[in-house]
Amino acid sequence: MKILHVSTGLSTGGAERALYNLLAGGLANRSDAAVVSLRDEGTIGPLVAALGIPVYSMNMASFISGARVIAGLRRIVRSFEPDLIQGWMYHGNLAASAAAWMNQNRTAVAWNIRQCLYDMKVEKPLTRQVIRANRCLSRQADAVIYNSCLAKAQHESFGLAADRSQVISNGFDLERFRPDPETRMAVRREFNTPKDALVIGHVARFHPMKDHASFLRAAVTVARQVSNIHFLLAGREVSLQNPTLANIVPLELMERFIFTGERMDVHRLMQAMDIFCLSSWSEAFPNVLGEAMACGAPCVATDVGDCRDIVGGTGILVPPSDSVALAEGLLAMSMMSTADRAALGLAARMRIEERYAIQAVVEQYVELYQKMTE
Repeated sequence: MKILHVSTGLSTGGAERALYNLLAGGLANRSDAAVVSLRDEGTIGPLVAALGIPVYSMNMASFISGARVIAGLRRIVRSFEPDLIQGWMYHGNLAASAAAWMNQNRTAVAWNIRQCLYDMKVEKPLTRQVIRANRCLSRQADAVIYNSCLAKAQHESFGLAADRSQVISNGFDLERFRPDPETRMAVRREFNTPKDALVIGHVARFHPMKDHASFLRAAVTVARQVSNIHFLLAGREVSLQNPTLANIVPLELMERFIFTGERMDVHRLMQAMDIFCLSSWSEAFPNVLGEAMACGAPCVATDVGDCRDIVGGTGILVPPSDSVALAEGLLAMSMMSTADRAALGLAARMRIEERYAIQAVVEQYVELYQKMTE
């Protein structure tokens, strides 16, 4: 089976990493695959290419370059001759349908929607138009995949085709994301973390919905009450030079905050974390939550998307956009005994093993693709 994956982009993000995880987790071995990025190859493109999968970058900067992108897609489709085209994210979904129309043979089309739809007003004007176009054209897709039950419900309520939709959760490489005491010590030495420090971690690119400001406000509250707590933040454009985040952390607490910027070794950084925090006010199925749990880190997370179902009884959930509640959750987790936190971390790891192993998720995609191409 030949499958062409068409993604809005390949920068570091949940959807892009989910695509790579599927391919690396076995999907690439079950099909002849190629990947198209409407933008550039980003950080994920080279990883996909290293799997031996062709990656094509359309370098689309705006709709002005749309004609050039369409021509490029036509060439790729006619050369590759896919049996199925899989779109990733709103723009990628539309491009996937357009690519299928260009193919001379009948080509199955699957869409993949990777976010919740709490409020259209928070989306950029152009993105709102693209989402509306998804609504209008969704009945022409053979399948609409969501990674979150809430995302499915919200998009169906908005008007996307319900009779073509199904949920396939994110999956995780349990060998890459696993407890590793040696790596834990190495990372803590790298950042000169005191041996008795309790490290709270946060991993997310800077974006309003990730709500870094609420996390930092909560972190400051916790730091003032617990002297041995340190914070490790990783993510593109996440630093105190960012105007949105400047002046939240007082000077006297600065030495207890580490900002790494964008990192490609998140699986290593998570080993150093005693507690993981997700502070977003909008998510569908956040990869970082499952990754941290797979590494054995108990989590304090906002109750958004499918976080409640992911965490289960292995962590603490708090309301979104509430730094006071977030601080209370972090304090509660921090005040637990080391043994109690370790027990929660072990339960979190077991939950990911039982429900979200990448191999099981790959099988769900393969089964769907086989049905679509029969």
